[in-house]
Amino acid sequence: MQTFISVTTITAVSLMLGITNPPPDTIELTGTVRDFKERSTGSGGGDGHPDFEVYPSKGYGQYCKNIAIKLGADGNPVFIGSGKKVRWQCTDANYQPICWTVYDASLGDHNIGYRDGTSTGGIESADTFNQWYNDVEGVNINIPLTLTLVRQQDGSYVFDDTNDSYYQQLGGFFPIANQGWGNPGGSPDRNFHFTFELHTEFTYNEDGSQYFQFIGDDDVWVFINGYLVIDLGGIHGATEQNIDISRLDLEDGETYTLDFFFAERHRTQSNFRFQTNLELQEADLPSGGGYD
Repeated sequence: MQTFISVTTITAVSLMLGITNPPPDTIELTGTVRDFKERSTGSGGGDGHPDFEVYPSKGYGQYCKNIAIKLGADGNPVFIGSGKKVRWQCTDANYQPICWTVYDASLGDHNIGYRDGTSTGGIESADTFNQWYNDVEGVNINIPLTLTLVRQQDGSYVFDDTNDSYYQQLGGFFPIANQGWGNPGGSPDRNFHFTFELHTEFTYNEDGSQYFQFIGDDDVWVFINGYLVIDLGGIHGATEQNIDISRLDLEDGETYTLDFFFAERHRTQSNFRFQTNLELQEADLPSGGGYD
């Protein structure tokens, strides 16, 4: 006679023995790409979006402090335009790049260095920036995008365009090649002018040495629990920042949001890599607000 053990019984025994489900091999996160026309588009030129394919007033490079440290009421970044061009980033005691918002001298951090003066890093105004992460008919085209994070031997999850067969053949992070407004021509002929946002959540484990790292270009802002923890604004080459989640004064076992905002604005390269040991929850597709 065969004996069948129910899933409920297995689960109950597992809980009594302290056995938890193994982490997934992959995590899928779905967000929203918005395609834009570069500023010179049109028969007379200048009919595209003024923030794309622009030369910032202080030149290409990393800019910070153009975005408020808290998300707006609509869940989007807030442009404040008091930006500074970065000479060197804040680093932690091990010289790993960190955001200026989490700098703490008592932890052995090294402070940020700025160029003289202020600059928006090539963002024309609050009005133009508000179009980056909202659907605006005739200005951008909304396209869903799913990223697959792959679990590594050390338990972290990675998405890296250089390790993804689809992006490898494109030569970079070009998720909407030949989509939206289409490729603008040139060499390489790729769609270089778009934004990407995704929204997810995780459970904080104070004993888990949890972190999130991004390396890429151009602009990237990451918010945890609505607070800015990565500030890689500007049109620049691949640049890195890290956040040690223990710096954020979160409660052990509580669930928190992670909001990620990206922009590709210049036709040279598009690099995109993030790595984290957070077991991010699969994100729902952002509503985007719809076209007016």
